[in-house]
Amino acid sequence: GHLTVRGVDAAGRHKDGLRRRAHLAELAGVNNIVIDSTDNYKGMLRNLAFTLWRYSGQMCTTTQAIFVPAGGIDTPDGKVPFDQVAADLAAATEKFLSDPAVATAVLGAIQSGDTLARIASASQWGEVVLASKKIDHPDFPQAEVRTPVLLKCDASNESAWMEERFGPIAFVVKVADTAAGIALSERVVNTHGALTVGLYTTQQSVIDAMTAATWRSKVALSINLTGGVFVNQSAAYSDYHGTGGNPAANASYADSAFVANRFRVVQRRYHV
Repeated sequence: GHLTVRGVDAAGRHKDGLRRRAHLAELAGVNNIVIDSTDNYKGMLRNLAFTLWRYSGQMCTTTQAIFVPAGGIDTPDGKVPFDQVAADLAAATEKFLSDPAVATAVLGAIQSGDTLARIASASQWGEVVLASKKIDHPDFPQAEVRTPVLLKCDASNESAWMEERFGPIAFVVKVADTAAGIALSERVVNTHGALTVGLYTTQQSVIDAMTAATWRSKVALSINLTGGVFVNQSAAYSDYHGTGGNPAANASYADSAFVANRFRVVQRRYHV
């Protein structure tokens, strides 16, 4: 590099970032959420719908995989089966994006032709629960706006979901039970990296187990978000964006190490 360049901060897709000479890099990975149970099912669905499709999933913090037990999840209205969770999330998405003005504002435009191609071929990775469609933007007629693709698959189909699928593509992944989902989340973070992990549960023991897993894999955890705060939001100096402890990033924006490592100590001495 040029002698005047003392350091480089990089952000982007995981594969892109690995090709750069980055001093401090924040990339992406396979961000995920484990759903065990919830005391606010509709609030959870609304929160997830916004989280998944904000800016068409083109955020390094956006959730890609949602782990749901094969036996379903507990809610105040009883057990909701796996397939129903996927269908209800699709319905919440359709409701959220039913107003074209809201949809274009939330989704934004697809930035890359590669992402458009990925959306078009997404059905190869699982059963389509919600298909994508093109939306015309009233103010920007040339903008490529697409509604999201929601897929469901079994956890064993790792070649489908256990890889970054950049864009408005998400998977509802069937796991044996909550413990299996937590273990899988930890393995994914350790091997592929993640900037965000989420959990929905009404059980303190599950919170404790997930907390321990995220400590070991060194990833930020958000628990039971059902209101106006979302797992893919991070504010510098109050939240920590990345940890530097898993393959998604080698730094945390902005802890003391992120700042301190930019400075050097130079001494001066003379004889008196």
